Amino acid sequence: MRRFLFVLVLVLVLVRPSPARAQGVGWTLVNWKVRHDFPDVKRITAKETAARLQDKNIPQPLLLDVRTKAEYDISHIPGATRIEPDSDASAVKIPHDRPIITYCSVGYRSGAFAKKLQETGYKNVQNMSGSIFEWANEGRPLEHDGKPVKKVHPYNAVWGKLLKAPLRADVPDAGKEM
Repeated sequence: MRRFLFVLVLVLVLVRPSPARAQGVGWTLVNWKVRHDFPDVKRITAKETAARLQDKNIPQPLLLDVRTKAEYDISHIPGATRIEPDSDASAVKIPHDRPIITYCSVGYRSGAFAKKLQETGYKNVQNMSGSIFEWANEGRPLEHDGKPVKKVHPYNAVWGKLLKAPLRADVPDAGKEM
């Protein structure tokens, strides 16, 4: 019931005519939901992630893209490794103390996967707040097949409204919730 109410409120907020207002309120609700459902998962911003990936003086994190192949094939953050959202944490084969940063479209699926990783003994896991939508909205680099691209899979028509319009790839609505 809570999930239904959350989705209903989010849909009502996002269909308002003002895109800036919808994004602001929408992000507030999304970030609240991620924090609420995964309170023990540490968060990192897109800006902090970018700085961390550029700093070669610290151990580089494994950047896990927790989206479907269709989403990843449109674009992803350079250097990311894709993993299916419903994968078992045992699919990750790295030392348990290596830093890991997870991301998806808005942070919910990656938050769930980060929680799985923590439950199986990974000690240094962070979920990127706002995930690839926030990354792209801030003008950070994206790639496909090693080449720069400008578009992101919008996940579906509702969630895609959190992504600036020029960044939304033209794909059929997947009809999914979160």
